[in-house]
Amino acid sequence: MKHIFPLAFVLLSLSFREAGSEPAAAPRRTPDISYTTSAIYGKMASDVLGYVNDYRRKKGLPSLAMNSIISAQAQKHSDNMAAHRTSFGHNGFQRRMKNISSQVRGVNATAENVAFGSLTAKEVVENWLHSPGHRQNIEGPYNLTGIGIATDSRGNLYFTQIFAGN
Repeated sequence: MKHIFPLAFVLLSLSFREAGSEPAAAPRRTPDISYTTSAIYGKMASDVLGYVNDYRRKKGLPSLAMNSIISAQAQKHSDNMAAHRTSFGHNGFQRRMKNISSQVRGVNATAENVAFGSLTAKEVVENWLHSPGHRQNIEGPYNLTGIGIATDSRGNLYFTQIFAGN
């Protein structure tokens, strides 16, 4: 499979199948950045899922359901890529799939799409759809998904979408 590496966007795919204000006297409160970031990325993950499911419906495929166990694995991978604890790509994919299949009954097919750059949810999905390997994962025999999004110190977003079928 060819990988596409545009300047502002990089993506990879992999699949695996097996059987207000306050009074001056009050102390200043700082915003809970982790909550704010989680809320923003949670919305963005929902948007990614919406665009993927819109595409799947147009192709006559069933919608994917978000799964918290799969999302936790996707989030951990995005966090690790954004923190540069692992390189951008699919390092640890087999371990993630083993963790998922041990916790989600009946998983017999998995795949993963990753991307990074300063992108919107729509741009990520559109770029995946223009790549044969990513599109194949989106169109695959899956019914569950998990999406994780993280940002690095330069503001680049890292996306991981894991697909699972049972």
